[in-house]
Amino acid sequence: MSIDDNTRPLEPGITTDFSQRMNYGSYLALDELLSIQRPQSSPAHHDEMLFIIQHQTSELWIKLLLHELRSARDLLRADDIRTALKRIARVKHIQEVMTQQWSVLATLTPSEYSEFRDALASSSGFQSHQYRAVEFIFGNKNEKMLAVFDSDPASRQVLSDLLDEPSLYDELLRYLSRAGHAVPDSILNRDVSKAHTFTPELVPVFKRIYENAGENWEAYEACEEFVDLEDNFQFWRFRHLKTVGRTIGTKMGTGGSSGVEFLQRALSLTFFPELFAVRSEIGR
Repeated sequence: MSIDDNTRPLEPGITTDFSQRMNYGSYLALDELLSIQRPQSSPAHHDEMLFIIQHQTSELWIKLLLHELRSARDLLRADDIRTALKRIARVKHIQEVMTQQWSVLATLTPSEYSEFRDALASSSGFQSHQYRAVEFIFGNKNEKMLAVFDSDPASRQVLSDLLDEPSLYDELLRYLSRAGHAVPDSILNRDVSKAHTFTPELVPVFKRIYENAGENWEAYEACEEFVDLEDNFQFWRFRHLKTVGRTIGTKMGTGGSSGVEFLQRALSLTFFPELFAVRSEIGR
């Protein structure tokens, strides 16, 4: 058999006997992974598969996001800024993929979604503990959100732990302080279980970094990477908002939220406000 037959012959060295070897499917647990797409509509509606896979793949990407963000946070704590920024660079690529994914779900028309929406019952992306964990590790903490997971102790514990731990931004600011930047003590000693709020005294710290970038290159680069993280997260939020609006209009969300209006309010939330405020000060 040759290429002239429009086939590609197996090379002699390719393994074909997996009776005693791990193969691709077993390494990735594909039997299990590909069996957990379980439409709830009856009879199963064609487009429900898209809806399930979209959200399952998002959860997998979020799992990787958390893996990388936790590592970046630990590396900042250890003053390993270069490796931390490598982790953050990967996070940014994951964020871009997740944002692009919305275009697939946007092919679901209102009439198609309405055919199986009732099968979701009260389930909603609002109940994703991993998504909430990303918000917490970025610093947008809200203890009241834990009540959503009272019936899921393991997920609640993940969020409870993150609530009491310094955020990624907390660790950046502590790193900057150790590097000689005048981060206010009120920031360094703040209650990390609360959401970070805009602190005007922090803006001059970033202003000095930006206006003396050559002398503070690693800090300068870290600041810009954090701006990218927030920009990407807001792009994701906005694309989510537009996809939901395109699919259900102004109807209430399946989890009981106001839907598009609820998502719109999230766009006003910020993780690293001083990194954006400093832009109005540079060059004055």
